[in-house]
Amino acid sequence: MTDFRNIEYLKFGNIRQRKAYDVLLKLDVMQVLRVYTPILTGTIPIDIDVPQSDLDIICECEDHTRFSKLIIKSFEKENGFVISTRIFDEIKRTICQFRSSGFDIEIFGQNIPVEKQDAYRHMIVEYKILKEKGVEFRSKIKELKSNGIKTEQAFAQLLGLKGDPYKELLNIGY
Repeated sequence: MTDFRNIEYLKFGNIRQRKAYDVLLKLDVMQVLRVYTPILTGTIPIDIDVPQSDLDIICECEDHTRFSKLIIKSFEKENGFVISTRIFDEIKRTICQFRSSGFDIEIFGQNIPVEKQDAYRHMIVEYKILKEKGVEFRSKIKELKSNGIKTEQAFAQLLGLKGDPYKELLNIGY
């Protein structure tokens, strides 16, 4: 299985993955955020992205003020930079968004270990399903996503899952 904790795998991926790698290196995002255990999640790492897919970087942070200050200091000059901290589902979260070198980038922090965060867990489940189901399944996922269907909904539709697709994917048990 790919080690998603280290973005080196992107260097050997498709064109978009290599461009993502270059952008992350240029911005030094993973190094800047290293104390927060950053992991790139979402559709680009598992090659089911569409042109509007962003780079989602999740982090574990306890001190949101300190986390925000580091992000502001490091990335505030980037296009469309916005950052906010709020509570959702009783969990404090800091979200930063900006655009660089053709990519929308989102940095997300909450006080949960990154490998236990839903974004990472979804990506791992999806990665394993894609490995199991093969190229045709991947193509169908990309087609659904190109038609505006969200990733988890596309998986749920093709797998025949009922109920909330976000929860049901996590219940698959990979």
